[in-house]
Order: sequence, then C-alpha cells, then structure tokens
Amino acid sequence: MISRVKSAVTGIWGGSLSSKQSALPAPCTPEKETPSPSLPIAKPQPPCRPSFLKLLPEEFQKSGDHNARMVLTLKSPEELHWGTGYAEVVNAGKSQHNEDHACCEFVATEDKEQKQDSLPSDLNLNTQVQTVSKVSEGVSFYYWGLFDGHAGYGCAQAASKLLHLHIRDRLRDLVHILQQTTAAPLCLDPDTRTGTENTSETRDISNPPMDAAVRFHLEKQVFPESLVIGALENAFKEMDERIERERTSHSIDGGCCALVTVYLMGKLYVANAGDSRAIIIRQGKTIEMSHEFTPETERQRLQLLASLKPELLGNEFTCLEFPRRIQQKELKKRMLYRDHTMTGWAYKSIEEDDMKFPLIYGEGKKARVMATIGVTRGFGDHDLKVYNSNIYIKPFLSCMPGVKVYDLAGCDHNADDVMVMGTDGLWDVITDREVAEIVQRVFATHGTDQPNRYNLAAQELVLRTRGVRKENSWRLPTGKLASLDDISVFVIPLAGHGR
Repeated sequence: MISRVKSAVTGIWGGSLSSKQSALPAPCTPEKETPSPSLPIAKPQPPCRPSFLKLLPEEFQKSGDHNARMVLTLKSPEELHWGTGYAEVVNAGKSQHNEDHACCEFVATEDKEQKQDSLPSDLNLNTQVQTVSKVSEGVSFYYWGLFDGHAGYGCAQAASKLLHLHIRDRLRDLVHILQQTTAAPLCLDPDTRTGTENTSETRDISNPPMDAAVRFHLEKQVFPESLVIGALENAFKEMDERIERERTSHSIDGGCCALVTVYLMGKLYVANAGDSRAIIIRQGKTIEMSHEFTPETERQRLQLLASLKPELLGNEFTCLEFPRRIQQKELKKRMLYRDHTMTGWAYKSIEEDDMKFPLIYGEGKKARVMATIGVTRGFGDHDLKVYNSNIYIKPFLSCMPGVKVYDLAGCDHNADDVMVMGTDGLWDVITDREVAEIVQRVFATHGTDQPNRYNLAAQELVLRTRGVRKENSWRLPTGKLASLDDISVFVIPLAGHGR
C-alpha cells in the first residue's frame, strides 16, 4: 500500500487531475427555474463559460488556449448586478479546460404557500431562462458565486447553474419570518404562525443579528440571521446530495470548491466551502470574509473523524501527525506527535501502527488528505479513492460552508469600497494587502464617473496574477512564478447598495 501511496503523491503533486473530456467550449446559460418534463439523454455537458461574458464562438475557442491565456472580461459594465466587475483566465495547461465557473443572479423568493414551483428535474445546463426582473411578494436576494473545479469541470458547472435555486427554495420557508424582522414580533412556529413577545436580545457585536428574534418555548432566541445561515448550509448540503445522486446519469466529473455571497435585507452572507477567498476593502483597509478549508486548517476535524471511524483509513493510514515520515529504524524511539485533541506537540514512543502513511501528508499548499486531494470542503468527489485502492476519501470531505456576515446597511461606504471574491488561483500568488493596493491604483486612475472601473479592477487583478510569459513559464513583475491555475475574480461595489 505504501508504494501505491507514494506513486499517488508523485502523480498528483503538481496539481489536480485533469478532465479527460475533449469537447470544445460552448455557450451556456442559467438553468431553468421550472421543472423539465423529462430527463435528457445521459451524456456529459460540454464545457462552457459564464453566459454573462457573451462570448462569440471564436472567443470561446481562444479562451481555452493555455499558451496565450487570454483574459476574459465583461463587454459592458451593465452586464452584472450592482455594476460588478468580473475577469477570468484559463490555467497554463494543468487541465484541458478552464475548471472554474461563475454565476451572478437576482433571485425572487416568494412565500412557500404562495408559489409551489420546484427545482428543475434535470441538469441540462444549456437551456434558456427568463431572468427575474421584479418581485411582487416575498423577499429577494442578490447572488454571486465562484466555483473552482478539480479533476474535471462538470461539478463546478452544475453547481454554478443550480446552487442559487437550492438557496431560493430554502429561503422560502423563512419568507414570513424575514418579513417581520423590522415590524411585528416573529412567529414561534413556522406552521402555526403565532406571534410571541419580543423581549431583550443578546447581540454579538462581531456578527450583529437582525432586529428581532424567534423564541422557542421561551428558552432560546434564534435570530433571523441564523436562520439564513442555516438555509445556506442546507442548500449546500442539498447541492452535494444532488450531485451524488445524478453524477452518473449526467456524467458529472470531479469536484469543486464553492464561494458564494448572498445580499439579503441589508446584509452580505459569505459562504465558503474550499480554498477560494473573499475580502472587503473599506477605506483602504481589508476585512477577511472567508476562511480557507485545507488539510492543515482542518487537521483536527479530519483526525477526529479518523479516530472515531478508523475503518475509513483502510488499515493503511494513521490519524496521528508527526513532523516527518517515520523510518523503520525509529521504531520504539521517542518522536513528537499530535492528535485531534492537541494544537501543540508532545513526545510518544513510536509503535508499529505509527509507521502507516499519515492521514495528512505534506505542508502548506502541498498538503494532501491521504496523499490525494488538497482541499477538504466542497461539492462532488463522491467516487474519489486513494490511488490504486478501495479507500474512499469523500467521508473526510465536507460540503458544509463556513459563513460570515457583514452588515452592509450598517456601514458607510464610498465608491472605492468593494468586495473581492477570487478562486485560489488569485490568492496563491498575492496577498490581501497587494489586492487592495492594485484595486486602489485602478480607482485612482479611473474616477467615480467611470462605470467600468470595477471591471477594470477585476481585469487588472487577473493580469497581475497571471503574469507574462517568459520562455516556457509565466512570471510576475518581480520575476517569481505567476499563478498557473485558473483564475476567476468578482469585484463588487458596496456603496449605495446597503439601504
């Protein structure tokens, strides 16, 4: 087994596996919001780019050139809600197609009792959709999503077309509650809709709640903000279950990380499952709006699961962590270690079981779960196994997002204040501070009277991190290696949208 794992490490150390599908890029549009009468013929969906780019066929073809790496951006600043800017570029040959995908939508969420339409019954991603333009009843939300695929584009492409619809359906259960947050006391039970007295509230300053709370049996307060977070978490869970259920019939390959921002009733909810990231730039300072989930940041969760269910390790891995691989000659000697209960290190005598391959192998960006995958949250990967074995990795990979909330309505913003969302291709070679400096330089050159300034900022971020081609590599202005990954970036203006 150890030799098989070593072969796996050698095979994937440079990055994720590539898709084996060879179809040329084709246009794609958002999924219908009404059920399709029947399932389509089971076949892989052709790769495509976000419909809001409005690319011509020849531009689709050029966008996949790994040698040219043409930066794609919006043709008009009015293409996306709020004047959001967007740019992307394909990788330098790591995978056959661009495995990132993106979505930006305005979604109406009506009361569950008033509207009973459901999610589409298939994953046909190339159908036309009529965009929602107004809301009669209920609440609505703005939505931005980035999906960073690996081992194929299928999972990211499916999630980009459907996740916001799952979020919509989960929020339908909350419409009558959310409509009361600034008016009457909230109902105790969603089914009976009886009111209860609104007493004093305990407020978390770092995560301010909405105006009122739901009380359950006079014991606990549950703020509407927490209900929205729960809706997002359940929508992520449903999306992953759907991918598992339909991965064979629709040939959904690989997996993907997901980074989503929802603007609802004055607040930004940033849900992240993976290693993509979002920051807010306000008055020149940066605010982290997501947390990366990697083998190192989630070491204790992974080790705890392995200790509770050792059968998941296939008798080939150890859940303990050591500073380095243990050699046979070190058996019965003392070495530093740590388990799921520890953040620090301690000594133990090495036993035979400690000679097994570590659950988490490597360090930093090269850390891998079971020497196979470098992210620990996201969608898909249901069939992923340790190389040349029957050991499934999915039990260690969670689809649950971490959610952070930003009170947009409660803060004053100017035209230079933005949220930057980016896949890890951006953050691998650039810091939060450098992103803020690049955005500020673009804004200094292009004043507030230029609506294209947010698009230009997104384009400049991609250009800087892609670098320039020198001989057989891509280099940053400093001479260091540039990002060789797919890069996708949203720049979302914050001024004037939080009221």
